[in-house]
Amino acid sequence: MTQDEARVVQAIDREALLVSLQRLLRISSHGGDEEAAQAAMADEMDSLGLDLDRWEVDGEELRGHPDYGAEIDRDTVTGLVGCLEGVADGPTLVLNGHVDVVPPGDPADWLHHPWSGHFDGERVYGRGSADMKGGLAAGLAALRAISDTGVKIRGRVLMQSVVGEEDGGVGTLATILRGHTGDGAVIMEPTRLAVVTTHAGALSFRIRIRGRGAHGALRMEGVSALDKLFPVLEALRRLEERRNADVSDTVLARLPLPFPISVGTVRGGTWASTVPDLLTCEGRYGIVPGETLDHARAEFEAAVMDVVAGDGWLSAHPPEVEWWGGVFRPASTPLESPIVRAVREAGRDVLGKPPVVAGLPCGTDLRLLVNTGGTPGVLFGPGHLSDAHAPNESVDFGEVESAAKVLALTVLRFCGT
Repeated sequence: MTQDEARVVQAIDREALLVSLQRLLRISSHGGDEEAAQAAMADEMDSLGLDLDRWEVDGEELRGHPDYGAEIDRDTVTGLVGCLEGVADGPTLVLNGHVDVVPPGDPADWLHHPWSGHFDGERVYGRGSADMKGGLAAGLAALRAISDTGVKIRGRVLMQSVVGEEDGGVGTLATILRGHTGDGAVIMEPTRLAVVTTHAGALSFRIRIRGRGAHGALRMEGVSALDKLFPVLEALRRLEERRNADVSDTVLARLPLPFPISVGTVRGGTWASTVPDLLTCEGRYGIVPGETLDHARAEFEAAVMDVVAGDGWLSAHPPEVEWWGGVFRPASTPLESPIVRAVREAGRDVLGKPPVVAGLPCGTDLRLLVNTGGTPGVLFGPGHLSDAHAPNESVDFGEVESAAKVLALTVLRFCGT
């Protein structure tokens, strides 16, 4: 590292980083209720002297965009970007993170309250600690260290705080359409400090299966929609096996199941002693990089319809497939891209060895920055995906601190000083 780089890395304020992370974790920000978290992020950015762009998003305009997807109806969507302007011409680096989290579930399943931000000396607990308020706090700490040391950058940094990532990416899409794009991007998702250059896509599906109702005591006179679900599930499992049998992407090929198909909800029946005449199941469908969404949908629908041929009832009453909710396209950034090189080299100099290059089986807002915003990028941040969306979600605070140092060094090297 140069002398300036070393000063910035050493200036990461561990105590301020913890306070910032705990402040974010103590704000409930799920189910579309993200305004308080955005206000806290605006305060943090303002305290760093960033130039703020804060605006109300036009929901109607977004709904007409082909990359729009949302599963939550929001009364208010606030866009927020803080800009650290450099002193000379240079590249623009995007640091992106989402304030929304998934619901915490039953608080009784947690060792510490989901909104406590409890710190035990090693890990910080709370919904969103890994996914991804730990990453947001690390990004803020990186910019704070640059500001505190007075090191001047070229180019500029756009700190994007977005809503709605978990249910479709409405916040990042709105930010891109506002004109906030760059020459490279780091989305501070939980990667355990690996550099993720590629992720699979995902679509949300809904399948309706019809039966024939009857009194439960005379169930043979009816046709249970629940019974007809099982051959459909088996068809989806066979489809999943085929789609994961020969993975060409070398990064994703390291994953045990790059393109999962998972049913998340099942609803059916109206009365305990009545044969269910309708069942609805919903789930997510993994998409292969380079595959068109039309091709993926057609293959899924064909797999469901294959069940019909061998079943007399389903032949007369075929299942209905509906596509709804988030549209998560796959995304990939070439390994030789400057942003990949910058994060890996910064990671090498902070961590002592280059971070591994990895892929993820889930969709993220990276696909919007890459595919819609024309901004090559990576995922890099503290925390493990296995901790996300689970009870007792937590993040190793040492990882958060290391991430902040890597991000600070990435800013200096990508933008220039």
